[in-house]
Amino acid sequence: MTTGLLAAALLFAQSPPAESPAAEFKGTPPRTGPGDYQSQAKLGMFSIGADFDGHGVPTPEQTLSVEDFVVVEVGLFGPPNAKLTLSRDDFSLRMKGKKAPLPAEPFELSFSSLKDPEWVPPEQPSESKSKGGLTTGGGGGGGDNPPPLPPKMPFNLVRAMQLHVQKAVLPQGDRPLPQAGLLFFRYHGKTEKIGSLELVYSGPAGNATLPLQP
Repeated sequence: MTTGLLAAALLFAQSPPAESPAAEFKGTPPRTGPGDYQSQAKLGMFSIGADFDGHGVPTPEQTLSVEDFVVVEVGLFGPPNAKLTLSRDDFSLRMKGKKAPLPAEPFELSFSSLKDPEWVPPEQPSESKSKGGLTTGGGGGGGDNPPPLPPKMPFNLVRAMQLHVQKAVLPQGDRPLPQAGLLFFRYHGKTEKIGSLELVYSGPAGNATLPLQP
């Protein structure tokens, strides 16, 4: 019974954080105004600013990277005491050469390729000798032992990265303005090959297209 409980606890700890209630999403700190972003658009009494971060993931705690997605940071602004219903489903990313714009996707999908560029794997012990004391690899034989797998980032660091991303995504639901946060769009290629790039918003504030710099 004890073994079963330990196994269940380990499985829970290794699971990525599930999408939380809207109150747990803090987003990124909004800037002074939409003019502090790379691109801006006016929608009546509301405004949107946006920056394209490529495969970078800027969170307040650390800057991460993600291979399978590109990231856009958006800020939404309005008059004093204004509120707006926010949803990632209101945003899409139009790339040159793509027939349909890319929808913003749940941030959890980025976890499989999320990395910390500052993390340095520990050095592995030399594999120059076999169990029998004979050298392996001399003369091109390489021995019978497969090369060791690359070291994995410790779980506590992986969990910290995931939580940093979770807190930095664009908050969802009815929110007082200003609000800002990250949006994720699936794209694995090199950003310099994108060509033209536009963030498309279609939501409660209206419709807008913001040109971005890849």
